[in-house]
Order: sequence, then C-alpha cells, then structure tokens
Amino acid sequence: MSQITRLITILRTVGRYRLDEFIDTERLGAVPRLALALAPWRLHTAEELPRAVRLRRALEELGPVFIKFGQMLSTRRDLLPTDIADELAELQDNVPPFPEQQSIAIIEKGLGKPVAELFASFEARPMASASVAQVHAATLHSGEKVVVKVIRPDIEPIIRQDLALMYSLAKLVARYVPDGRRLRPVEVVADYELIILDELDLGREAANACQLRRNFENSKLVYIPQVYWDYTCRNVFVMERISGIPVTDMAALEARGTDLKLLAERGVEIFFTQVFRDSFFHADMHPGNIFVDATDPADPTYIAVDCAIIGSLSDSDQYYMARNLLSIFRRDYREVAELHVECGWVPPQTRVQDFESAMRAVCEPVFERPIGEISFGQLLIYLFRTARRFDMHIQPSLVLLQKTMLNIEGLGRQLYPGLNLWDTAKPFLENWVQERYSPQSFIRRLQRQAPSWLEQLPQLPDVMLDNLQQSRDIEIRFSQQQQRVDDLQKRNADKVRRQRRQMVAALACLGAAITVFPDGWQRLADAPLVSWVLAGLALALLWPRDS
Repeated sequence: MSQITRLITILRTVGRYRLDEFIDTERLGAVPRLALALAPWRLHTAEELPRAVRLRRALEELGPVFIKFGQMLSTRRDLLPTDIADELAELQDNVPPFPEQQSIAIIEKGLGKPVAELFASFEARPMASASVAQVHAATLHSGEKVVVKVIRPDIEPIIRQDLALMYSLAKLVARYVPDGRRLRPVEVVADYELIILDELDLGREAANACQLRRNFENSKLVYIPQVYWDYTCRNVFVMERISGIPVTDMAALEARGTDLKLLAERGVEIFFTQVFRDSFFHADMHPGNIFVDATDPADPTYIAVDCAIIGSLSDSDQYYMARNLLSIFRRDYREVAELHVECGWVPPQTRVQDFESAMRAVCEPVFERPIGEISFGQLLIYLFRTARRFDMHIQPSLVLLQKTMLNIEGLGRQLYPGLNLWDTAKPFLENWVQERYSPQSFIRRLQRQAPSWLEQLPQLPDVMLDNLQQSRDIEIRFSQQQQRVDDLQKRNADKVRRQRRQMVAALACLGAAITVFPDGWQRLADAPLVSWVLAGLALALLWPRDS
C-alpha cells in the first residue's frame, strides 16, 4: 500500500469518526476549512458517540500499528484527558492470524531447519495472534512443551510507513489542536517508535526474559518461563509453555481458595523489587501477560510472559524516585520541590516555593481520602503533570514506571479491593533508602568500583601531567587572547581619539572658512580663496577612512 493510499485511508477514517472536532479550525486557512467541511467521507459519519469512543474505534479501524499506538498513548495520563486515557486503555490487541504456511516458512528460514526436524510436534493453528506476532504450541524432541512466537511477515515496512505518517500527523496536532504543543505529540510518537521497533526483535525479548528469570531465581514471588536459545533468533522465539490461571479469572482463583490478599501484596512487592533492587522491570504487566500458579492456594506465585518492553532507572533516578514517594506520603512538599531541582528534573532556576505550592494544591485533596483509596499511580500522574508546568521533560523510563505502577495497582485492587498499597510500599522504600547508604552498601559499591579505579591508578600520574600541561596551554592561550583583546582595545581607543581630534580640526577649519567670508556676500563664487581652502581641508578631515 502506497503512502498516498494509506494517507487517504487515515483521512477518511478521521472524517468518518469526526475526529476533526479535536482540531482548532480557527487556525486553519479558509481553503482547508472548506475542504474539511466538504470532504466526501463526512456524508457517512459514524453514529453519535462520545469523542473518546470515536477515537478508539478509529484506531481499531486503522489497524494493528495504530491499535498499539493507542495502547501506548493510554499510558500517558500526564498528557491526556481522563476520558480519552480510560477509553484507549480498552483497546484490545486481537488481530486475525496470518496464514499457517507463512508462519512455518518464517520459522524454517529463521532457524535453518524444517519444522518436523526442529519439533516433535507443532500445532500450525496459532494459540493467539497480536499486532506484532502470533504464537504456536509445540513440543521439543526432548519432551519439553514450548510455545513458538513468530513475528508477522513484512510487518517492519508497514510499521515504518505508519510511523512516518504518525510523525506528519503529530506535527499537525502540535500546530492545530488546542494545547497541541503541551501534549508533545512528536515526543510521544518518538517514544512509541522505540517501543514498537524493539518489539520486532525477539532476540531482545528473549534476553530480557533471561535477565528477569535470573533476578527472581528461587523466588516465590514470580516465575519467568525458560528461554530455549537454540530455537531463538530475531523473528522466532521459543520458550517454556506454562500452565496457570489468567490473573483476571477471579472465579477460578476463588474456586481454588487462593489467598488473594497475599497475591495482591506480592504484586506490589514484585514491582518495587524490580524497580529498586534490580532497576530492571517488566513494563508491560497488563492482565493478558500475567498468570497465577495456584498449585498451593495459600502460597500463590505469579507467572509473567511477554518481556518485550523493559524499563530501567539510573541510580540517581532510583534514589530520587524513592525519596519523592516517601516525601509525598509524608506531605513534605518542600522536599519534593527541592528533590526535583536537585536531580535536574526541573530547570535549576525553578522557584522552589512556587513548585512546593503547586504540589500542595494537587496532593492535599488526594490525601483527604481514606489511605486505602489513594492511588500511587495517580499521584505520579499528578506529580508529572504539575512538573510539566515547570518545564519538566518526562523521560521514557519514568513514563514506563508510571504505566507499570498503574497496572500493578489496578491488578492488586482487582484481586483484593481492600489492598493498602502504602502499608506494603512504605517499609520497602524506607528500608531501601536506609540500606542504600548503610556502611555495608557503601563498601559493596567501593568493591564494585575498585577494579576500574585500580586499572586507572597507574595512569593517574600521566593523566595529572597531561591535565597540568593542558592547564598551562589554556593559560598561555588565554594570556595571548587577552593580549590581543588589549591591543585591539588600545587601537580602538587611539582611533576614537584620532577621530575626535580630526572632528575638532574639521569644525575649526569650517568655522574659520565661514568667518573669513565677506560680509553681505550674495554668491558662493564670491567667497575668497582662503575660505575654499579651509572648507576643503574640513571636508578632507571629515572624509571616512578604512582605518
């Protein structure tokens, strides 16, 4: 499909679902306004529905790439109105499967062997199909039951084509939609580009799964299926087939007598452990990716799949995020403001007292609710939304953190509505901050850095000498530059003084020329010769020179 045909399809969908109501038509010229009003597809508009529903249906009609974009957009609650964010969160990634023979051909080309040689059994009919890939059940010759994930054929050119159009639409949104610049549409599309292109590399997803599995080895909190690297490449990924109850199947969990309170609390613990202990967190923990092993109902374990999207925080972001959350719940808004300036999330010239006041106005109404109803994720949204007014640029890692927290919180309260997130999180955060600056932690960090320091130690004298030489060179260059500036200033001063003397002399000559004119002269030609000479001398003195 050519870009022009695709663009026409997008415009037709925009018109049919009347998405032009999001556009500030006053900023359009007369011709574009007329063209928009007379567009032929407006004759067959969709039924009267709320704007958020029409936007969701338009994205569903535009296909997998736009559905995925809508899902990602729903996580940007710091940017979107609540009704639109809620509706986009309902987007389902149910896409018709691609033909079985294509899937088999991709597997055989990627792994270099026939399917019959690779697997003892292979179910050609897919178990599930999504926008980027679909999965098949299979059994290895060694007896292990596995799932085979296969990237859709020719999906990358389609994604790149739609991304190019999204960037064009984003620039139009920034220009013509009210508050378009505040929504930062180009930045949002850039974030989406990173996420969607990463999902096309199943080798990256397999590596992420291995890291998460290692982080929670021998843990009762969460189980990550095993990766089979001999059967994995860029567009094919084989992992252990798990058996569990979908986390949304409350009837099955209750029928097993599962300890739902413990399960909800473990979800919160998993999140904070990934973020603050490992700085490596599963950032796509929506219910479709989470199952429960309820073999022992009193000691249930989560099972997480689909590790394509992973978030990570720097050491400083970890520390400041933990302290920010603690300060917010202590209602210490001054510390929140100071932390934002200290860690560089807002410009250094930000007035701390102004930011403190803004945070107080946002958070105090939230804290009037019972503690069990306070939403951690919503507080983060308020925090980021308020910080944007002070020119805070949200980093993709913080957006993923916010999204994951909202998912975990919603999941936890679905399992156990009485979940007190703060009681579960506060001790973890306090212990983490305390442990981070304990003597033992300080020694561990010294030990971790010691090899690098020891490696550089023999080079230290040379580095110091080089720095000293560079300092001398800089000092000499500065001195030379200063001398040139002084010389230039002196020449300019001399030139000004010379020009002033010439001006005075010229005025004196001109005055003398006028003085010697005969009284009552009628014609310039009657002026004596001396007047002409003095006037000519005055003109010569006033004539501009190059130097």
